[in-house]
Amino acid sequence: MLDRIRRVLDPYILLMFATVGLAALFPAEGKAAPVAGAAADAGIVFLFFLYGARLSPRAAWDGLRQWRLHLAVLLSTFALFPALGLGFKAVASASLPPALFTGVLFLCVLPSTVQSSIAFTSIARGNVPAALCAATVSNMLGIVVSPLLAAWLLHTHGVQLSFGEFRDIFLQLMAPFLAGQVLRRWIGGWVLEHRTVLGFADRGSILVIIYVAFSKGMAEHIWRQIGLRDLAVLCLVLAALLGLALCLTWLIGRRLLRFPVEDEIVLQFCGSKKSLASGLPMASVLFAGPQLGLVVLPLMLFHQLQLIVCAILARRYAARPEAETMAQSPKPATAAG
Repeated sequence: MLDRIRRVLDPYILLMFATVGLAALFPAEGKAAPVAGAAADAGIVFLFFLYGARLSPRAAWDGLRQWRLHLAVLLSTFALFPALGLGFKAVASASLPPALFTGVLFLCVLPSTVQSSIAFTSIARGNVPAALCAATVSNMLGIVVSPLLAAWLLHTHGVQLSFGEFRDIFLQLMAPFLAGQVLRRWIGGWVLEHRTVLGFADRGSILVIIYVAFSKGMAEHIWRQIGLRDLAVLCLVLAALLGLALCLTWLIGRRLLRFPVEDEIVLQFCGSKKSLASGLPMASVLFAGPQLGLVVLPLMLFHQLQLIVCAILARRYAARPEAETMAQSPKPATAAG
């Protein structure tokens, strides 16, 4: 029983919600608030510097030969999801507090995950090199595309993003990312060699960002604005969003584009996921006010939901017979597009 719980619940997710509880009990207030804020800003810079040092542009460009697959992933991430977000606006926006639904819309413009997309593709016996390329390109483009999409999509929801916020995006996200890319030639090997230790460090940075975000909400008493009904509605909206994304990417990959099953897996796992690691720092820059805790809550819940559902889906794909894989896979020339 405990093994099943561990497989479903990522310990890191539990740590994140424990951090929310810590912020509720002991929020950073008074003189501690600017210190915690500076620590969160430093964590954001560190995170995106590491992303730049880790991501290999050469691997991304080499993988673009499967352009139909990568274009499908990008369109799912940056076009299908925003379209679904606008659709839910017409149906569910009146049922949620504005800050929570802003979080849902913000979630829709984020890039795909890297680590979990590749891991689930590997478990499902999919095209791992293509998943690596698709997730890498999504995250590289997301640093620029996500804030622009957020400005457009949130404008339709009455949220205005100023030039100053885009300047902060460049200084806190793009500049350290580019610095990591430039220095990757000299430090890339060291970063890969110490990836376990650095992994703890970047996850720790995200926990600091969560703590500061929810501390701001506690200081302004914004949690009095939501109740159990709001959380229930939010969970239903997020479940519907993920379910639609998984169904549509499956239909597009198998029925419309007729991908081999290995590439269909890539489209499902890379095209239906949203990056917590990129989204939390970006939200901290774009939504610096007391509403930040509510804005990032949909992303945190969606992240846990996508891990549970995709883990189940990956096991189902992995259980398919080898003969079925061969039968569903067209010739390599066709697959390359």
